[in-house]
Amino acid sequence: MLTRYIGRLHPLKADVVKRGAHKCTSILDTASSEAIGKPAKVQGWVRALRKMKDNVFVDISDGSTCEMLQVVMPKAIKPDELRYGSSVRVKGELTSAPNGKMELRATEVRVIGACNVSEDGYPFAPRKKYDPDYIRQYLHLRPRTRGFSSLLRLRDLASAVIGDYLRDRGFVSVHTPMLTSNDCEGAGEVFVVRPQSKEVVESMRKEGQTEDEIYFDTAAFLTVSGQLHLEAVARALTKVYTFGPTFRAENSKSRLHLSEFYMLEAELAFLTSIEDLMEEVELLVKRVTERMIEKGASDLRAIGALDPQWLNKTFACLTYEDALNVLNDNASQLQRPLKYGEAFTKEHELFLVQHNDGVPVFVVNWPKEIKPFYMKECADDASKVAALDLLVPGVGELVGGSMREDDYEKLELKLPPTGNLSWYLDLRKYGNVPTGGYGMGFDRFLQCVLGIGNIKDTVPFPRWPHNCNL
Repeated sequence: MLTRYIGRLHPLKADVVKRGAHKCTSILDTASSEAIGKPAKVQGWVRALRKMKDNVFVDISDGSTCEMLQVVMPKAIKPDELRYGSSVRVKGELTSAPNGKMELRATEVRVIGACNVSEDGYPFAPRKKYDPDYIRQYLHLRPRTRGFSSLLRLRDLASAVIGDYLRDRGFVSVHTPMLTSNDCEGAGEVFVVRPQSKEVVESMRKEGQTEDEIYFDTAAFLTVSGQLHLEAVARALTKVYTFGPTFRAENSKSRLHLSEFYMLEAELAFLTSIEDLMEEVELLVKRVTERMIEKGASDLRAIGALDPQWLNKTFACLTYEDALNVLNDNASQLQRPLKYGEAFTKEHELFLVQHNDGVPVFVVNWPKEIKPFYMKECADDASKVAALDLLVPGVGELVGGSMREDDYEKLELKLPPTGNLSWYLDLRKYGNVPTGGYGMGFDRFLQCVLGIGNIKDTVPFPRWPHNCNL
């Protein structure tokens, strides 16, 4: 069957090539020296327009690269509606400009969609820079700015690099659910999911149910983490990860928080030490960053990103108590002192990184009371758990992880009173193994690596309290 199907592909291939002859060339593909002297058809948006004595010079972008293609056209063929921001299709011949860059000598120019900046209220004028706060007011038009289009390409690159890296290390991608009956972190910062239709609610109502329980017969939430589901799959596939949106109903508008954000979460079976987990996290952060720098150089330059100075340095490691001592020894430089058993504030996290000359820092072995129920107690001190936070420049906490409690009796005592987690206990009954895992905030990772001050500028359409536009 498969052989017969493959044999049918050859005549189709010729037909595709024939039809493809009429397609436009991306600006990324025009950069090849082999294209010089060949006819080409490109399409995109006008980013700059300069009128000279006999010719008009137009810079066109199509999103395939941060570079623009210069189009040279005689004034005689310039359409009247050709302006900054308009979309165009141009035919001509590719040549090498005096500066060595590729340019297109136009023989035909067509405006597809006009754009009158002054009359139509288009918010971005040519040759003018805007503050990110201003640009953020126009989320539907923000991708047209050069800096944000570079950000979107780098975000895509980072996503692809993460998948490639983890696949090379033997991890299997798992699609964990976005609808869940579990509040993994137990902080209560969840969005409740219920039907909007009154007819559906009434048709499914049962005696004694709350409004939140009607549809699924249990309260359902938008996920805050796929970790618990990954733990189930790791006990069959050993090394697994999930990469997708997660949701937190925190009332925070800070530069580091979103209501909807992307998380990379990984889980490893047969993992026995926090040191091995730290090694996994450090390798991930470094290798993904290195590959982004290798493959996204032009876009990194376009947004002014600097090479991370910590790439070739070993990440430091402090216990919670060691970190607390550092903070207390430097209390005069901090606005808020810290007591044992309290979580670090963002000020504390960033100070610890600064104190380590800007090199990321692991903080391990945390007090059990301030960490979630699923974390494993330290072998030498039951008041602490084998957990890690990775603190990085610019954003503070980037990665959180831990060894998972694999002792059935201990876990049974620690389970939260709400939510049905009997299945989670079952994982420890049948062929149990030690596991560990971590979660990395993808948007914060971009903040750190790209030097972006506000997390809202790493996401195409950010959501935060009082803002769910579009």
